[in-house]
Amino acid sequence: MYILGINAYHGDVSAVLLNDGDLVAALEEERFRRIKHVAGFPTNAIQRCLDLGGINAADLDHVAISRDPSAHFGKKVQFVLTNRPSLKLVWERAMSSRKVSNVEDDLADALGVTQAKLPPLHNVEHHPAHLASAFFVSPYDEAAVCALDAMGDFVSTSWAMGQGNHMDTLGRVYYPHSLGLLYTAITQFLGFPYYGDEYKVMGLAPYGEPTYTDEIRELIPLGNDGQFELSLDYFRHWQEDYDMDWEEGRPDFGTIYTPKMEALLGPEREPESELTQRHKDIAHSLQAVHEENAFHVLNAVHEQTGADRLCLAGGVAMNSVANGKVRANTPFEEVYIQPAAADNGTALGAAFHVWHEEFDAPRSFVMNHTLWGTSYDDDRVPEIVADQPDAASKYQWTTYDDLDRLCEKTAQLLADGKVVGWFRGRMEWGARALGNRSILADPGRADARDRINNRVKYREEFRPFAPSILEEAVDEYFDGYDTSGSKNVGAAPRPEGGSSLRAAPDPFMQQVYPVREEKQGEIPAVTHVDGTGRLQAVGKDRNPAYHRLISAFAEKTGTPVVLNTSFNENEPIVESPEQALDCFFRTAMDAVVVENTLVMRQPVETAASEDTDPQ
Repeated sequence: MYILGINAYHGDVSAVLLNDGDLVAALEEERFRRIKHVAGFPTNAIQRCLDLGGINAADLDHVAISRDPSAHFGKKVQFVLTNRPSLKLVWERAMSSRKVSNVEDDLADALGVTQAKLPPLHNVEHHPAHLASAFFVSPYDEAAVCALDAMGDFVSTSWAMGQGNHMDTLGRVYYPHSLGLLYTAITQFLGFPYYGDEYKVMGLAPYGEPTYTDEIRELIPLGNDGQFELSLDYFRHWQEDYDMDWEEGRPDFGTIYTPKMEALLGPEREPESELTQRHKDIAHSLQAVHEENAFHVLNAVHEQTGADRLCLAGGVAMNSVANGKVRANTPFEEVYIQPAAADNGTALGAAFHVWHEEFDAPRSFVMNHTLWGTSYDDDRVPEIVADQPDAASKYQWTTYDDLDRLCEKTAQLLADGKVVGWFRGRMEWGARALGNRSILADPGRADARDRINNRVKYREEFRPFAPSILEEAVDEYFDGYDTSGSKNVGAAPRPEGGSSLRAAPDPFMQQVYPVREEKQGEIPAVTHVDGTGRLQAVGKDRNPAYHRLISAFAEKTGTPVVLNTSFNENEPIVESPEQALDCFFRTAMDAVVVENTLVMRQPVETAASEDTDPQ
């Protein structure tokens, strides 16, 4: 049975394909449309999922969409009657719901069939889709499940107990109260206006001090049993004229906060203006209060479930700093977060919700890697390079028929201080580049961070880079958080006591942990200002080629870690060899690997010249 899952008419639209409960493909529309977090309908992602599955529209048995406009209708009516929001706001929400209700038009166009030939369509509520995306692909037969996000189908936070192929929802927080909208509002206040900019504030936070925590706590009083409420006088999203655009293109939330926010925190920052210490302190304070709020919810979840294991989803679950502290600040002993925890992952959850909850099918799939996207050969690479102006004098390229030789050569370039694009195998699912669409460098060179920020990524200097580390070396380089909280924003003592925790090997780069003090000088380019790193543990069985490359680098340098950042330059991660080469040509990368072909700029120092064979 083939089930197509889609996230549409929201940010990060996406599609996945299941066959008898096993994942076949998972793709985000932004990679094809080349618009970050693109909204609208995932037409390209749907078509490529079918291609990867080797099927056509007639082979589909069911389609699941992660929106249900009819959900919580009574709550919506009660809210309108009680709060009397603007007519414009009510109209915009009604039009959004109507568009979801008319999904058959867009789906028929994407599949190239008439509506009469569409397979049955299942509307799966946004939050159950989030919960399903976390639990049903986890390695746990039993776990607590929690979804924390901005808002979807009138819910911002929900939690459940998952057992086998079923989940029982235990609690919800409804519109207009939201941890995600609080973080977004202050992200905007700090001069980062775009959808998805919250990760910039998370990266800025360690440069500040917690001098505004009392003020930010005023914005979100906490209640009992994991509940909370926003102090609505500071927010616009629930009552005033409020622009929110989910049409074709990059989504736009509009300004969420009211002028009262300036009375609390001082003047807002204009985008692109200087970042002062006050802005850094606000960022730090926001992260600290966010962690308090998240742990408030999660401790209540544990109290209600008694589970030792936790699955997390939702856009808030992309806050990797908070994620790395969950075990130190709650009784949970294990945490699983699949790589597309944000709204892109609701396509995955909708499909698995139909398979397990509606059809009562047993579980058989565990997501332990991210490589569910498109793949290409390197046949056109020499032609594309040769077509560049003065190609013979600017570039040399070699195609290798042996992975070990390719990895040895690339590792030497990294050891020599070169910045290398690495494009091999199937594209990753989720926001992180995890070794198949990555830009790599030597983490031991402190100047690598500034070089890549200034000459390749063209982004803010405070943004950190991530370490990809051999799974077997994680304990040597990373530690769990000290439960005293002395090193950590918003940390609190672990409820059952104890001293410290081991860092959990995380293949999806979803958790931040301290770099051991004695190792920080060895990998300065991936050690953030607060001594932490958002690690990716690379297992030999999950990504053999990437593991082999890092092993080759370790053989040359003694360090089983490489600097890893996404293969892009102010754009979505590259999807095709053409996009990868274009990014290489227009930036200051020294070399790029596309499948088995290595392209280098000339002149470039090479240690194994007998292997270069320049074309």
